[in-house]
Amino acid sequence: MIVSVRTPPTALPPPPCRGWTGLANRGGWLPTDDGGSASLLNGDAGQRGAGDKRSGKNGFVKNHCLFQQPHKYRRPREKVRPPGPGPPHGSVFRVPGAYCCRRNMTESSSSKLLNGDAGQRGAGDKRSGKNGFVKNHCLFQQPHKYRRPREKNHNVVRNPGLYNKPFVESFEETPLLVAVLTYMGYGILTVFGYLRDFMRHWNIENCNVARERDEQKDFVPLYQDFENFYTRNLYMRIRDNWNRPVCSVPGAKMDLLEQISYDYNWTFQNTGKIVRDVINMGSYNYLGFAQNKGRCADAAIQVTEKYGVGVGSTRCEMGNLDIHEEMEQLVARFLGVESAMAFGMGFATNSMNIPALTGKGCLILSDELNHASLVLGARLSGSTIRVFKHNNMVSLEKLLRDAIVHGQPRTHRPWKKILIVVEGIYSMEGSIVRLPEVIALKKRYKAYLYLDEAHSIGALGPHGGGVVDYFGLDPKDVDIMMGTFTKSFGAAGGYIGGKKELIEYLRCHSHSALYATSMPPPVAQQIITSMTTIMGEDGTTLGADRLKQLSENTTYFRRKLREMGFIIYGNDDSPVVPMMLYMPAKIGAFGREMLKRNIGTVVVGFPATPIIESRARFCVSAAHTRETLDTALEAIGEVGDLLQLKYSRYRPALPPALGWMSEESHLQD
Repeated sequence: MIVSVRTPPTALPPPPCRGWTGLANRGGWLPTDDGGSASLLNGDAGQRGAGDKRSGKNGFVKNHCLFQQPHKYRRPREKVRPPGPGPPHGSVFRVPGAYCCRRNMTESSSSKLLNGDAGQRGAGDKRSGKNGFVKNHCLFQQPHKYRRPREKNHNVVRNPGLYNKPFVESFEETPLLVAVLTYMGYGILTVFGYLRDFMRHWNIENCNVARERDEQKDFVPLYQDFENFYTRNLYMRIRDNWNRPVCSVPGAKMDLLEQISYDYNWTFQNTGKIVRDVINMGSYNYLGFAQNKGRCADAAIQVTEKYGVGVGSTRCEMGNLDIHEEMEQLVARFLGVESAMAFGMGFATNSMNIPALTGKGCLILSDELNHASLVLGARLSGSTIRVFKHNNMVSLEKLLRDAIVHGQPRTHRPWKKILIVVEGIYSMEGSIVRLPEVIALKKRYKAYLYLDEAHSIGALGPHGGGVVDYFGLDPKDVDIMMGTFTKSFGAAGGYIGGKKELIEYLRCHSHSALYATSMPPPVAQQIITSMTTIMGEDGTTLGADRLKQLSENTTYFRRKLREMGFIIYGNDDSPVVPMMLYMPAKIGAFGREMLKRNIGTVVVGFPATPIIESRARFCVSAAHTRETLDTALEAIGEVGDLLQLKYSRYRPALPPALGWMSEESHLQD
């Protein structure tokens, strides 16, 4: 039985000095802060005493802390209050055979969060629970599942001392009626799907599903993955919203080739007509470098005439050109790291390099909304994978503590390494990683940090340096900095930056470096030209102007959508803007209605998103003018009224003192 006590002076001597926390053995104090914390972070559960007969075979002290209890923690049945004053620096729990002291961290809110302390014990506080701690002060103390508030949630950080600017994200809860109707919609589609499968089985309805030949009916189905229920009966209904052929530069506007289907979206035929000047609200062209005119295009043409289009070899053989070396040195200087390495494919940068960094006996802590390339790389590595809640530092710290205290399953040996994997901007949520808090946890628990800046590099920060630049942090605090050139730079491929030893190791062990063909020279030149423009090394202010334009467009577009009554997810500074659609029938309807108004959008549904959180995803670009955004917003408002998509119950109002100011003045403020 574990009970809460106030220790008499004779039962336990006070800690040796202020700031100590630790385990009190019969023989004295075992410090776990400063000198003792290093042993804990390295996987040691305690210090081994030479004369301690209760030490295990592996040198760990048994049953000396709540963390080491193999059974489930239960609340004490009774409260024991011996006479005498308590310890001066914290609350003491009596555990069978030992004491465990918790320090009341009152110096700063950041230490309190990172140490997991939910609150201080108040003697006269009537709201204190049975264990003496104030309730409802932290997610650690919540017995129920955390739910998003019904109104707009300004997801204010719990550790503001680590941030140099306000950090606000909004995730409005799905209205109850909308959630019920969404489930009903999926239920109706499921019923009709089974009915259509029954009709196909009896040849009542023509079956367009890819099937095996009759002579191979005893074989394992080759098309089993394609023949799933969702693909046949739900995805095919709205398949015309994707894979539209683009026949121009995918800039602020583009041209689309019209398609038509005569067999319910199983096959498509080109009509020969071209839909011109479609406003592009779906491409990742954040800084507007996807263009066929200008300085970038001219430089790429010159390099093509000099080197050609392809290389025909890997980097370690005959495919390492001087332009590749120049590009990697520029990337390292742009990121502020010692060295960098480029790869020909962004997806493979994650999926092929994570297996080179971790393996069996390692632990990967992954955000639940990480990209598929990160998930695939983690699985290919053979490491143990544990998922924490999206951008939830409480969930991440709990996994870190459990990993250090319990070690590997069955053997309980310390993990060889712990790798935290996060993204800069999450492409489906529009949220920004809480990087200052992640770095604080990483340093505290001696873990490694893998940061994927595919969407954030070039799109965030005063200098376009991604989330590290956005928060004003030191790039050296991130162990592995990954990003892609496919978004803000208008090119292709990816990179990894970090210490020189890391890059040299990857050159010899990365599958993508050893076996993949080198990046084409025109693509490398596109990266060099666009990156020097962002850095201002071209002698112009074009890069700074585009960064400013992107920030203003993002603020304007998000504010207007909220004022219209749409539910918008993500951070206010994120150029990725998810707008909630919810119901399955509205996914295809929204994409088609927007195309009728010459607006190209991306719609996303299950299984890429939760089943009741289907959405349209807009990507704001610096190439968009104010007139272009106004045209898109007008069309979105019309379709929103037509399909009844304005679910939000939050209506922002301008402050009375600012009612006379223009929109440009609001953006400047």
